Amino acid sequence: MDEDRARALLAAERARVEALISGLQVDRSEDRAAEEDSADWSDPAQPLTAEGADDAVSAGLEVRLQAIERAERRLAAGAYGRSVLSGATIPDERLEADPAAELTVEEAAAQH
Repeated sequence: MDEDRARALLAAERARVEALISGLQVDRSEDRAAEEDSADWSDPAQPLTAEGADDAVSAGLEVRLQAIERAERRLAAGAYGRSVLSGATIPDERLEADPAAELTVEEAAAQH
């Protein structure tokens, strides 16, 4: 994949994930304030369940951001577009779909 295209894809993905993280933080504070006003106090687990779901989404986004950072480092080092496991070339189509891809499709499938 062309280095400029890879850089653009990674920048767009970073911006998307950072916007989601920022939006989640704003939504969390608004949602929690609303929950306090309308909470069913007979079910003390209700606010904890919502908080746990928010935390899980936030953690997933942080993991995604870390993957983007690793891909940016690989790009800077000249290793972008190669599997971190085998060194095999990751097809451009896969990188277009997931610019932070670290494995080939076959390697990723074998991991799950």
